[in-house]
Amino acid sequence: MSAAADEALLSLSTPAGLADPYPVYAKLREETPIFRSEVFGGWVLSRFADCQRVLADGETFLVLDAQWRDRYRPGWRDNPAMVLLAGLLPWKNPPEHTRERRLLMRDFTVRRVQGLEPAVRRAVDRVLDRFADATVDGTAAEFVGTVLYPLGMAVIGDLVGVPEADHDRLRRVTDLIGKQVDPAMSADLRAEVDAAAVEFRAYFADLIARRRAEPRDDLTSALLARPTADVELMSEEDVLNSLVVLFGGGYETTAGALGNGIFALLTHPEQFALLAGDPGLATGAAEEMLRWDGAAQMSQRAAVRPAVLDEVEIPAGDAIVVLTGAANRDPARFADPDRFDITRDTGRGLFFGHGLHLCLGAALARLEMTVLLEQLGKRFPALRIGGEVQRRQNPALRGMAALPLTR
Repeated sequence: MSAAADEALLSLSTPAGLADPYPVYAKLREETPIFRSEVFGGWVLSRFADCQRVLADGETFLVLDAQWRDRYRPGWRDNPAMVLLAGLLPWKNPPEHTRERRLLMRDFTVRRVQGLEPAVRRAVDRVLDRFADATVDGTAAEFVGTVLYPLGMAVIGDLVGVPEADHDRLRRVTDLIGKQVDPAMSADLRAEVDAAAVEFRAYFADLIARRRAEPRDDLTSALLARPTADVELMSEEDVLNSLVVLFGGGYETTAGALGNGIFALLTHPEQFALLAGDPGLATGAAEEMLRWDGAAQMSQRAAVRPAVLDEVEIPAGDAIVVLTGAANRDPARFADPDRFDITRDTGRGLFFGHGLHLCLGAALARLEMTVLLEQLGKRFPALRIGGEVQRRQNPALRGMAALPLTR
């Protein structure tokens, strides 16, 4: 049975799987909701309850940190991309995770995010003005490159202090690093991914050096600021890792979720008509986008002691892949889960994780998505798909490579 389930997992990288992985997820949920995968080298979960339990239990199930990899994945340090990721907050466990998250939250506060709303609204206006200009004669414009990535880069770039001139370079690098989680990665692609990780780290090391010499009104400078005597100082490595995770995660998954979600809106025109008629539905629309076809489709944990999930014994040390994309379409959690409904009010999915490792940037992502959707419905009520749509070739980080739209 697990061989057939592994074959289904591999099909996620095929054109059909990239276009629509949800029939594969449904098959896994129904036939093998918990199984030992040779493809992933660990257990794979696809039901909401199982996924939520693993993400919530931060004592039994920990992230695959450097110590775990040293023991169970020897040789992983030969890949700079994996070394980069292992140094970041989402891949650390307590007490390191607790300390670093506390230090980062000292400056990356809810108040700071709320204070970004005027800047987010200005950024949305700029990118939508650009889209309006590009489509004024009725032709289509590629929405991902014209709106989504420039918006995400502008918001997180302003927050962190990354100049606009560097946005295209960093988008290329982060796109490559995002392929790290693809189980079907070729050796040639692995080399590109590792080179991108080295470049990404070097960029932020240089940014830190520049902000030490000349502080500005941005988060990088705030993290580097000398604290009072009773506040713990962030090390340079702490600051670098914080910037890498905030920037890399601060636009990529948001742009991916927006691209997938806007495609869903326009292929469900009755839903887009609802949004255009009532911009107040934008918050709910954003949440349904995250549930229905989010960008991040999976995460990983490891059992630190023997555990039992629905009568299946998980040995200590075994890795676990949590298929959040599958969990968010589980009919045991969401009624009629394959129906896209922006008025749905049945709670949130697992897009931003759950428990100890709940995404730090969730509030900023929701703000960005909500403002864009408000304005999109107001300004372009006749918006429609105007050409061939192309998906990114990454089953673990779904998104649009090309989304031509016209108005």
